[in-house]
Amino acid sequence: MTAHEFRLEGLEPDNPLAFFALLGLLRALEAVDLDCEPSERLYPRVQWAPAPLRPVLVVRRSATEDEIAKRAVDGIAQLANHHDFGDHADLNYTQQEAREILSEAIAKAGPHQRYRADLLAALMSDGAVEGKRSKKSESPRIAPTPVCLLFGQGHQHFLKRLRDVPRSRTPDELEDKGRVGAGEEPEQYVQETIFRPWRRDDTMLSSFRWDPNEIARYALMPGNPTDPKYKLGTQYGANRLAAIGISVLSGAPRNRADRTWLTIVGGHYDKDGFTLAWPIWRAPATLAAIRFMLAHPGLRDGGLRHMGVEQVMVSRRIQIEKYFSFTRAQPRFVEAT
Repeated sequence: MTAHEFRLEGLEPDNPLAFFALLGLLRALEAVDLDCEPSERLYPRVQWAPAPLRPVLVVRRSATEDEIAKRAVDGIAQLANHHDFGDHADLNYTQQEAREILSEAIAKAGPHQRYRADLLAALMSDGAVEGKRSKKSESPRIAPTPVCLLFGQGHQHFLKRLRDVPRSRTPDELEDKGRVGAGEEPEQYVQETIFRPWRRDDTMLSSFRWDPNEIARYALMPGNPTDPKYKLGTQYGANRLAAIGISVLSGAPRNRADRTWLTIVGGHYDKDGFTLAWPIWRAPATLAAIRFMLAHPGLRDGGLRHMGVEQVMVSRRIQIEKYFSFTRAQPRFVEAT
């Protein structure tokens, strides 16, 4: 069955992972559009619709769910080629290393070839450093993006995962089995992520800890956390899309409390730490329009009501022992003026 609109039932409005996956879906579809004849392009846009609140994908020509998923997988594969971080497994570049890699990406960027520059700009800036000296040199280390929640705890490495997850078509490939599992199709993971309620039964080796459901509060669990029945899982397709989607969250240095932090569009630091906000809008919007809304200084204060934004979701970054996570976002309603 073909259609021009697709309700994305799997992408809940209060889940940071789901929002990142939505950004990744648009970016992947746009990447494939660039290689198509104008008549074959989808020109994807998204709006939000109620009962319950979910994003709706709007495309210019009729398409099917299978085609949407196939194009998303193709777009991920195309963009994942730019997820090359050399021998870095973690986001621990020195200031000089960051300056060199960012300069190289900018020099190679063009109007339709800016993905790598966008990705690196979302991860780091040579203008935001931690103030700590690297063991290898006198250059301080960069301050990583606040959506980086993996720093080697439990052998979880952010850049390694950011490289491997979008490049691995299925969980079997990610787990170094070197093949697609029997009966598995890469498209099924994306299709289940965007069109169906999440089952979260995939390997945690693909998790970036952006899904609040992955917060392990052992004292509140109904059984032994080492028991397979209670072991946490994740949504593989969501993490693949989100690994692409965070390239939209451009960063910039910000001075705060005698330190220079890296903040990102939609992000804000307060006395309790970092929060991330994203809008809920009524009319179909392109990825470029969504980037504009995220970067708008009035995002949280009603400054986008004229664009149909009546609600903003706000999620807080938290730490439980040595692990970081994001909470379920709380709605902030914009009052009419």
